[in-house]
Amino acid sequence: MKPAEARLVRALDAADPAIRLYVLHGEDQAGARSFADRLGKALGAEAERIDLDGATLRSDPARLADEAAAFSMFGGRRWIRVDPAGDECHDAVEALLQASAAGNPVVLIAPALRKDSRVVKAANASEAAIVHACYAPEGRDLTDLTQSLAREQGLDMRTDVAARLARSSGGDRAILASEIEKLALYLDAAPDRPKKLEDDALEALGAGVDEGDLSRLTAVVFGGDVAAADDELSRLLAEGIEGIPVLRALGRRALLLAQLGAQVAAGDSVDRVMETSGKSVFFKEQPAVTRALQRWNPATLATAAARIAEAERQVKAPGYPGGALVEQEVLAITRRAARRN
Repeated sequence: MKPAEARLVRALDAADPAIRLYVLHGEDQAGARSFADRLGKALGAEAERIDLDGATLRSDPARLADEAAAFSMFGGRRWIRVDPAGDECHDAVEALLQASAAGNPVVLIAPALRKDSRVVKAANASEAAIVHACYAPEGRDLTDLTQSLAREQGLDMRTDVAARLARSSGGDRAILASEIEKLALYLDAAPDRPKKLEDDALEALGAGVDEGDLSRLTAVVFGGDVAAADDELSRLLAEGIEGIPVLRALGRRALLLAQLGAQVAAGDSVDRVMETSGKSVFFKEQPAVTRALQRWNPATLATAAARIAEAERQVKAPGYPGGALVEQEVLAITRRAARRN
């Protein structure tokens, strides 16, 4: 865990009374909400959460400081979550930071804010605030995050097991945390009774890991099964999995196929490439990868990867219209696979 994130986590997990404002900005909204949930957990299950949004604070800037200073009608603890938030919250943030008292902590989830925004500058200038940029972890950072979250639940895992679990999350911190919690419950693990997490536990709970989430989608998309891809998209949407996690799972599969496809283009047979792929292809996914290699060549894979990257860029852009774009791109790639090389 990087120092800035470690400081944030320490403050959230302790519900540090010296911090009255957390500003979580950046594209990873799932990660930001996961951080916010840590504060709620630290305050206790009985803590009252007050939900506001930027539009409310724009019309009533004093509301935030008032809520932060108010007592719960039930006598318990309370905290305020502002989601979504933007620079329209600037006056409310200034009032909060300048208030004489603010016993209830505030979390702003602000995906569109840049580091030079007025809210971020105001928060950075205060010792009573923490600002953190949330970006979806990738590669080694994602694997490290997986192991860190697992340790918090009393789970110990090898790097290859962590990498496999990380891939199944599609880079979504909330999904990853949920899967780790389920695995800890399955193994009866806790910080005071740590347990080893091996592949067999992932297999036992496969409905929530590789087989149950995104690997089935990648298999049918790159295998050219349009009807199955449509069904998988509907299922994932019903489970709350859409957008960037879906695109990143497809992007990783496109990269893997490009690497293996380059060997095929150099003269190796598909069977030979699969024999020498080692741990880069999980054994249960080998049939799907083999079928995909028979349908794609380096040029078409490059086009698919470019479309996936462009779709992710559009999803991250302000004013993103919703899941229709992702569905359109996924089905377009599937139809391309259906036509073979």
